[in-house]
Amino acid sequence: QVQLAESGGGLVQAGGSLRLSCAASGRTFSVYTMAWFRQAPGKEREFVGRIRWNGSSTFYAGSVKGRFTISKDNAKNTVYLQMNSLKPEDTAVYYCATKSTALTTTYDYWGQGTQVTVSS
Repeated sequence: QVQLAESGGGLVQAGGSLRLSCAASGRTFSVYTMAWFRQAPGKEREFVGRIRWNGSSTFYAGSVKGRFTISKDNAKNTVYLQMNSLKPEDTAVYYCATKSTALTTTYDYWGQGTQVTVSS
């Protein structure tokens, strides 16, 4: 199993920045991709972006491209989500998740989430 723990959420004004962290532990050698998702109240969970665990390939949702950046520190088994130019519509609980293969769209392990609130 892989355990994930997000941190770094909080309250920020529109236009501000936050950096979220996701620390992975357990069977991290099985991780193929780590992704960020978010879920706003009353809305479905939304894909934010992902990074390959081995390598640095990233992919972002159109709503965050150019504002959010995903990076990782393999030595610390940690992935980061740098969020700049935040908007009120970015308010959500942010989750990190992993999957172990490119052959599925299903993410196997999820963190508990961290709240991000952007005030206008």
